[in-house]
Parts: sequence; C-alpha cells; structure tokens
Amino acid sequence: MSVDARNGPWGRVSGGGNIAGRRAPAEAGGSQDWLPHKQIRNSGVSRGSCILAMLCGTLHAQKAFTVVEATIPEMQAAMERKRITSRELVTQYLTRIAFYDGRLHATLAVNRKALEEADARDRERAQGKVRGPLHGIPIALKDNIHTTDMPTTGGALAFAGFVPPYEATLTKNLRDAGAIIIAKTGLSELANWVAGAPTPMPGNYNAVGGFAYNPYDPRPDPREANFDGRPVLSPGGSSSGIGTAASLWAANVGSDTGGSIINPANQNMLVGIRPTIGRISRYGVIPITADHDTAGPMARTVEDAAILLGALEGAAPDPNDAATSTCTPPAGRDYTKFLKAGALKGARIGIPRAFYYDRVTLPVEGPVEGPGEERARGGLNAAQAKAMAEAIAILKEQGAVIVDPADIPSFVDRDAGGNFLLWDYCSGANQAKGKDAGCSVNFKYGMKRDFNQWLATLGSNAPVKTLTELRQWNLAHTKAGAIRYGQSRLDISDEMDVDADRARFEADHRKDLLLSRTRGIDGAIERDHLDAILTPGGNGAGLAARAGYPIIVVPFGTVPNRQGAAFPAGFDPQPAPFGVGFTGAACSEPRLIELAYAFERATKRRVAPAAAP
Repeated sequence: MSVDARNGPWGRVSGGGNIAGRRAPAEAGGSQDWLPHKQIRNSGVSRGSCILAMLCGTLHAQKAFTVVEATIPEMQAAMERKRITSRELVTQYLTRIAFYDGRLHATLAVNRKALEEADARDRERAQGKVRGPLHGIPIALKDNIHTTDMPTTGGALAFAGFVPPYEATLTKNLRDAGAIIIAKTGLSELANWVAGAPTPMPGNYNAVGGFAYNPYDPRPDPREANFDGRPVLSPGGSSSGIGTAASLWAANVGSDTGGSIINPANQNMLVGIRPTIGRISRYGVIPITADHDTAGPMARTVEDAAILLGALEGAAPDPNDAATSTCTPPAGRDYTKFLKAGALKGARIGIPRAFYYDRVTLPVEGPVEGPGEERARGGLNAAQAKAMAEAIAILKEQGAVIVDPADIPSFVDRDAGGNFLLWDYCSGANQAKGKDAGCSVNFKYGMKRDFNQWLATLGSNAPVKTLTELRQWNLAHTKAGAIRYGQSRLDISDEMDVDADRARFEADHRKDLLLSRTRGIDGAIERDHLDAILTPGGNGAGLAARAGYPIIVVPFGTVPNRQGAAFPAGFDPQPAPFGVGFTGAACSEPRLIELAYAFERATKRRVAPAAAP
C-alpha cells in the first residue's frame, strides 16, 4: 500500500474559495465567542469566575452521573436513559476546567457557546435525531486545528486571538457527528517547530499560554538546570493529553509529525492513535510538513479512541488533501466493530530488541572518535524492562505468538549510511545549511513549503504572510516573550529554497522511506509475518512517524521519574505513566485496534490522576 502525502492540503488550495473575513477580538470591537487563557487563569477566586458565569442557572442539583473517567458509551447510555443531558455534561466539564485549569494550564481557549450547542444537541435527541456515538459529547482540539468560533494560534504570539476564516475538515466532521468542541488545548508552539539546538523549547510550552503541567505530577521542576517553570513530569509531545487525563472533556484531538500524539498519550496514561498519513484530512491544521503530519485521537480507553477516529475520518476523500485517498474507511467508518477481547489469540507480535529494549552500538564511518560508549544508544532502564517483560508475558497468556527478537532491519545495519538511528531529521542551528549532510532535510524543507502555502489560505487578515515575516515579527517582539527559547527551527526552515533544494529534499525523502518502511516497519513485518511490533512507552513514535504508518499506545503502568540530575533533598517526584505501543503497516488501524483493545481488556491498568479527583 503506497502512502504519499506530498500532495498535501496546502499545495492544492487557492487563496480564495471559502475565505471569509477574520473575526475581530472583542477588544477591537468584534464579537467574541471564546474565553482566552488569560481570563481562565487569573489568580485567586476569580480564576474560574469567567467560566462559572457561563453556568448561571445550570448548577442545579445534578443526577448521580459524573463525568470523571466516564467513557463515551457510558455518557451516551446515560443521556439515552435521561440520567443526564448534554447540557449537564458540558456544565460538569466547564466546572472542572474552572476548578483545575489554573493549575494544569490545559486550555488556550474555551468555547462560550458550548452550552448553547449542548442545548441544540439535546433538542435533536428529544426529536429522535441522534447523529452518532459523539452526539452531545464534549471534545477538545489542539490549538493548531482551525475553528471559527475560537482562535487558532498554534501557541504563537503573532497569532494570539486570530480566528481563521475556515474550519478544518476534521472540525466539520466532528460537528457533523454531533460533537461539541468545548475548548482548544495547549501545545508546544507550532507543534514544536520553533526552537531546537542550541536552546530547545521544552515540550508543551508556547508563548500564548506558557507551560502546561502533567496531572500525574503538576509541579514545576525544582532542579537548577530546569528552573524556568517547566514541569517536573513532562506532559509529552506537542499535543496536550492533560485535559483528557484530568476529565476536563471526554477526549481530544492531537496532531503528530514526529511523536506528538503517542508521546503525550503515553505520558498522560491515555490511548493515543497516530493513524496512517491520509486517514484523516490535514486541511485546516497548521502544518510542519505534509510528508509526516497527521491528526489523531487521544482518549482514556481504546473504545473511545476508536469512536473518535471514526468521526474524524471522512466518508470520502477530501478534495483539499490528496493523501486522504490512501486508506479505505471501514463500513460506516465504524471502528468499534474491531473491539474484540480475544483478538490476541494467534496474533504474531514482534519484539524489536535492538535499540527499543537493548542498547545497540552504532556503526561508524572512518576513524572512531571517542570511547565506544558514545556510539551506544537506546535500551531500557530496570523498571522499564520489568514492565515490558510483564507486558510480553501477558500477551503470551492471551494466546499471542511472540516473535523475539524481531529487530528492525535498518536499526541493526552495520553500514552507517543505511542505519536509521544515524539518520535523524535536521532540527537545530547545528544542522543549518552547510552542516546538514548527515540529516534529513524533510522537516525543515516541508515547513518552508507547507507553512507558506497554509498562510496563503488565510486571506488578508492573516497576521503574517510568510515564514520570513513570522521570524521578523518574533524578533521585533522578543521582549514580549515571542521567542523565549529562540527560533532556530524556523531559521533553518526559512533558509531552504523550495525550488533550488527540491532535489536534495526528494533524495532525503526517498532515504527516509527506505529506512523507515522498506527496511524498517515493512521489513520486520514481512520478514517475520507479524501483525504488529511492540515498543516500550512512546518510543515507537519516531519510526512510525517517519514511515507515516499507524501506531497505538495503551496505558500499562508507571515507572520512577528519575530522568536527568538528582532532585533536591525532600522533593519526591511522582511516578511517570508508562504504556506499550503497537505499530503496524499502512492502513492497518483495524487490526491494531483489535490488538490494543484485547491488551487493554486483559490489563486494565489506567488510573485517574490524583491531582484532579
């Protein structure tokens, strides 16, 4: 199955079409249907007052149903039995946002009209019209996904308050399915493509909202080297699973270029699905590169994630994103038919020992410089290894056939030029032009190509018109906090010439696919006749992202949070969530959902965060 995303959503859209004018912020005289993060996070008693004001007249005696850890099917059953309404669901969630978000910073904006939309869904239900399993269910979107009733900022200060002129295709799909878009979530600014080396931006930081905090340990890091406000327990990649983990909404939609669904899902004890590129339209999602970008669901259970995936996927290919013709949706876009508790029986699961479980010594070209240990990478610590040994034992108990080892061919290649682990993407100032022979230019080239094409779809009210203008704006607003960690990734992207550097990009892209697909995931799966490969935590995200192939992470337990320097005396870091990942070939989401669901049913290891009871 071929997966080619280069004809992405931005090269096919003209600057006209469905573009309307930008909705002005309220302070500029326009209407405002959203609550900005600064209103949400005012200190003291007023922190949640702006949201609680929305709830006047709705905080009557609630029925026994609570949204905390409630699944989407449980909410639907409760509404069907008249135990609760969609309005009451939204009310509970807005109350929790008001109560907990001052500590967690999960949101960048909250939908003022969420209660009105809930009332509309309740009226439809009373008339016998239920659109599907997301009818009346509150869902949050990463703030790089277009909405026309709330800003879409990407966390970039230049876009603060900017409401785009059109909705993302996936946003429309969710609304058509009856979902209520309750909020926009925090993220690493521009999906973590702002600052790499020498001063990399910490995950889940952005100039609009600052740092966000993991509900499993929502404290800043006290260690001197990290004492800038960053969380002691990372929330993961650039998508935020914080609010879903803390039951601030039912589930959320993230985006993933190099691990930004899988890593935060793992870190927040969630199920995350990074689908095959093209399974979900990228039109209306702020891009890094169409060669690797995708949106995907993050939820507390496999069933909820499967429901959300079906709603995100279009019934037919999106004319604004050619990659959406890659995979054929299941009948009715219903992924719940793949929720089979016995699916592990007879399934062939590969254990890619090299790098993922065991340290590997990498090949070198020319004379070896430095001790051999510097060439060793990967492997697990004792706690992680123990957890994965238990996961493998459970798979065997459930009847799976474990193929061990099932190493990724390009991970063990002794030719340095053919080893995936030595072929990362260029990502910082140390890999600018003239210094980038040993890395793939795919991300930085794609950012220049696709970001400018996306900006062209925003019309005359776009705050900047090119990547160059954004960089200049950031430099002019440095004192306002626009680029706290610099903008080295934007810099190395903007120096790319889309025409003159195309040959280099195409050569690197071919090598990316060779090492990640042919001699990567496909190579292992075809050699050992596997249904999936099993990777620890969020570690499988990078390979799947480079290939554009699906991966699902499932909660499994916790391990000590002991990364980096020692903590000060008296500071006790809380354990870090730790899951397992199932990676498959292109368009294999149905099979992966079967395996993930069966594993989840056999383990049931997710626990709610104590910080948000």
